[in-house]
This record gives sequence, C-alpha cells and structure tokens, in this order.
Amino acid sequence: MNVCISCTLNPSPLLLFSNPSTTRPNSPKRRGSSVKSQLKTVESNPVTSSSGPVPTHRVTVRDRQRGVVHEFLVPEDQYILHTAESQDITLPFACRHGCCTSCAVRVKSGQIRQPEALGISAELKSKGYALLCVGFPTSDIEVETQDEDEVYWLQFGRYFARGPIERDDYALELAMGDE
Repeated sequence: MNVCISCTLNPSPLLLFSNPSTTRPNSPKRRGSSVKSQLKTVESNPVTSSSGPVPTHRVTVRDRQRGVVHEFLVPEDQYILHTAESQDITLPFACRHGCCTSCAVRVKSGQIRQPEALGISAELKSKGYALLCVGFPTSDIEVETQDEDEVYWLQFGRYFARGPIERDDYALELAMGDE
C-alpha cells in the first residue's frame, strides 16, 4: 500500500462518498442503474501548504461501464484516481502514468489540470477529454467515463486505413505479466 508522507503528516478533512456496490468485493454488480453514493465523514487535520490550506473540490464520476455514479472530494494537489482509490472507489485505470486511455473521461462541467496526460492529444484535451490518473481538479467537476477503444480510435483512427484494430488479449496478458 502506497502512503503519501505529506498526507500522513497533514491529512485533509474530507467528506468521502462511496458506492456500497463497489466497495464490497463480493457485492453484485449493478448495470444500467445510476446509484448515488453514500456519504461518509472522515475526521482529520486540514492539509496546509506554505501558502495556506489546499482547496478541495467535489468530483462526480458517472461510470458508464458499471452504471454507477461516484461523488467524492479531492484536494486540488492530488490526482483524482489516487484519491478515489484511497476512498475504496473503483474506477477504470491501467498504467497510472497518463500514457494510455483506460481512465479517459469526458468533462461535462468544471476544469481538470492534467500536465502529464501523454495518452491523449492536445486536440482531444481541447474537446473535453481528460485522464483521471494524472488529473488534478481545479474546480468542482462532473465527468463521464469513456470506452477506452473509442478514445483510442478518436485519437489514432485516422492513421489506420482499415478501421479499428482488433484487441489482442494474449499480447495484453503477456504485457500485464511483465509488471
């Protein structure tokens, strides 16, 4: 388990929102229904920097693949995916480095700062796409998860003359085995 030293020394007071169906490993999956997350309160000391307290923003993630909605608070200086995971919220991801499109979302409202998002082009960023693994909220935001292959096609499809490339699950298994 990775623990951020600055968070341990100065944890932030967060209202945590989680979805009960995603926090229990053996719970049944709900598809096609929008489940509002339940509020949990965590008491802790406020995060402060040399310039004062770090602003915190409400993040709403509409997970289209699982049919659930997650709402939680994220400090402006923390990655959205990392904060969600620390609150036992399951969101799609793969590389955690901003190099793929597994955690891609479409921003419906608000702003995300993502200087390390190498997995999506400037063109897609300008159309409202973002990566949760390297995204920092700069305001309250609402985002919707996207199909990884769809985002990949939007970015690279024009380079392939015969249409989308078939996914090679065997190659993916080999790659994941190297980790």
